[in-house]
Amino acid sequence: MLKVKGLLVAASVAAMLSACYVVPIQPATAGAGPSPRQPMPVAMAEVVAPRPVYTARLYPTNDAAAAIGRINGTISNPEKGHGEFAFNAGKEAYAGEATRAPGSSKGNANAVGNKGGYAKCDYSMSSAELGAGTCTFSNGARFDLHISL
Repeated sequence: MLKVKGLLVAASVAAMLSACYVVPIQPATAGAGPSPRQPMPVAMAEVVAPRPVYTARLYPTNDAAAAIGRINGTISNPEKGHGEFAFNAGKEAYAGEATRAPGSSKGNANAVGNKGGYAKCDYSMSSAELGAGTCTFSNGARFDLHISL
């Protein structure tokens, strides 16, 4: 009878403990992996605003320019009064710079072609988004220049 009583006590204790589980009291230590209570570290990346690209449109104002026709180009990366000026005129690709003094509305743009031509432009910005001026090419062609954002 004593054996049966001991067996019943052992079975009762085992049954009571089978529904228990261990809960840690201390938070996880460093190096043991992230704890559900601790947020995961997040890497922050700087968001860079896209740089504006201005559209440059050149309209013919003399016969030499009329033979070339209307020209579309761009002024890109206009930071601190300095940008890249590019366009195609006929079968020639032009690339150069557009500059403006800080705080000034007046500027210059110069470009050289891959076949030896060149262009010189003077312009004035009426706002941060609009400007107008003139361009003279090495072959005597003259154009009105319109700039917009």
